Amino acid sequence: MSNHELPPFWALIPAAGIGSRMRADRPKQYLQLANKTIIEHTLACFTGHPQIRGVVVSLAVDDPYWPSLPCANNPRIQRADGGAERADSVLNGLLRLSELGAEDQDWVLVHDAARPNLARSDLDLLLVELAADSVGGLLAVPARDTLKRAGADGRVQATVDRATIWQAFTPQMFRVGPLQRALADALIAGVAVTDEASAMEWAGQAPRLIEGRADNIKVTRPEDLQNLSLLWQRRC
Repeated sequence: MSNHELPPFWALIPAAGIGSRMRADRPKQYLQLANKTIIEHTLACFTGHPQIRGVVVSLAVDDPYWPSLPCANNPRIQRADGGAERADSVLNGLLRLSELGAEDQDWVLVHDAARPNLARSDLDLLLVELAADSVGGLLAVPARDTLKRAGADGRVQATVDRATIWQAFTPQMFRVGPLQRALADALIAGVAVTDEASAMEWAGQAPRLIEGRADNIKVTRPEDLQNLSLLWQRRC
């Protein structure tokens, strides 16, 4: 399939969370990394890619940090209102994409705001591998460590066979319409969805796993930001 036959690719960044585990004075996406905020680095992964038609970022309605960032004035980035949960923010972002001209069969790549170390090679790989896929999929990494299942008493109940276990990363890439319907139906049914792939799974689909780089780190705890800062310093 040639590039001319491919449906457009869009990016959606849910960024309405507060990141309480960081124990910081602001949401983690606004913490500094290499002289910019985390979210600026994350957005640059997509705004600088020639195949991404546009980007929507879902933000808290009363977000006081976004307006002061240079990227807030980037015409390639449009804002949507975030929601109480990630799924709500993604749904609002999908509606905004539709307003911008995205069609049901266009692709949308949903990516964590606090995952700024997405390699261009991984993004390219995802686009190439999934462009003609009937469902879509996500970047993921095979489990490396030995995994234990715990009982209610906090003791090991079993050792999990890691041969079939993958750690889900982002971007997660699906068609705009099917993802929107899967998320909406899951929310109506009261199903807890932790990522877009789980919504598609609940809808009866089997997303494809695309092996990506392990350094596509999500900043969740203070040590994650420290490790990422050290990684970037070594590259300079």
